[in-house]
Amino acid sequence: MIQVGIIGGSGLDDPKILKNAEEITLTTPFGDPSSPITRGVMDGRTVLLLARHGRQHQFSPSQVNYRANIHALKELGATHLVATTACGSLREEIERGHFVILDQFIDFTRKRAHTFHDDFTSGAVHTGMATPFDAHLRKVLFDTSTKLGNPTHHTGTVVTIEGPRFSTRAESRMFRSWGADVVNMSVATEAALANEAGIPYAAVAMSTDYDCWKEDETPVSWEEILEVFHKNTDRVQGLLLKAIPRIGEA
Repeated sequence: MIQVGIIGGSGLDDPKILKNAEEITLTTPFGDPSSPITRGVMDGRTVLLLARHGRQHQFSPSQVNYRANIHALKELGATHLVATTACGSLREEIERGHFVILDQFIDFTRKRAHTFHDDFTSGAVHTGMATPFDAHLRKVLFDTSTKLGNPTHHTGTVVTIEGPRFSTRAESRMFRSWGADVVNMSVATEAALANEAGIPYAAVAMSTDYDCWKEDETPVSWEEILEVFHKNTDRVQGLLLKAIPRIGEA
């Protein structure tokens, strides 16, 4: 049976989007997940909803227990994972409010637990990560988003920084030179762990700002991110409501 786990970013973790919702609290060998997990139904499809940063956004990007989050969703039977996230644009053509269906990541984090395999006492584990975002999930998200009329980019490389601070201009320019298209503080860690856990994973990123590389723009602020994100929350929820039931279709 298909069960889709949704890892919700700021403003996109509202359990009201599910019917017949029940709250599940559990712990894992890696500690507690960021929030209780809500299990419910979305257009006939069983869904597991988790708030990445906690329901009061109390966990910074570095504090999020990504291992516990992925482990808990797998334990509850998630067969696919879809994540939502805000991001800063590193490309002129990726405007505020645009969606990006990510296909690659660059991990620029420094101090996170980003593997389930801290030692090799049970044997060496080296997980392939050439294509970290699942092709089927990406196609469903892109096709659904474009049909809904959302400005959507079908590929994009995200560079994930440690945070919680934003980039310097030098870093922002460097990320552009590396070929990154957007920047955020969560996806690389999450995607790597999902792949280790063997769960297909995809993420839809909403551009909220131009980071700080674009000198004719005001450098990014948290207030700006929230303003743009909240204005577009309904569009992201609408995308999930239409896309989730299509997951697993041939």
